Amino acid sequence: MTQKMNVESFNLDHTKVKAPYIRLAGTTKGAAGDVIYKYDLRFCQPNKDHMDMPGLHSLEHMMAEFSRNHHPQIVDISPMGCQTGFYLSIINDDSYETVLQLVEKTLNDVLTATEVPACNEVQCGWAASHSLQGAKDIAREMLSHKAEWKDIFN
Repeated sequence: MTQKMNVESFNLDHTKVKAPYIRLAGTTKGAAGDVIYKYDLRFCQPNKDHMDMPGLHSLEHMMAEFSRNHHPQIVDISPMGCQTGFYLSIINDDSYETVLQLVEKTLNDVLTATEVPACNEVQCGWAASHSLQGAKDIAREMLSHKAEWKDIFN
């Protein structure tokens, strides 16, 4: 058995998961009693596929902006360095069904978007690396597997 690591995802056997899926990856309780729920939004099968950077980058901008129209307690949406998904953090809301609905609504917003928010040199650190169509393709593919989002392991 491999030594337990400090990072939850490093303890996940990436050969046993079946993307796409949405899973609760962990919780963190703050000193004041607030709880942050961290979700693994896995779009691509680890070590088999990945999102291309311009589409992933644009999807990150759109999910970060649009998701907040559907849920007031989002802390962050961050892309995974392996380019297979995102982490979503929400404070004081433990409803898995709410997260599923949030992701669906947000991805549908991506499909109807006409531009990538903050896609300029003033608001983005690499404004040249964006693809609205790439983001829409990724969103469409994830939505086409919505029925499988709860099925995490092979």
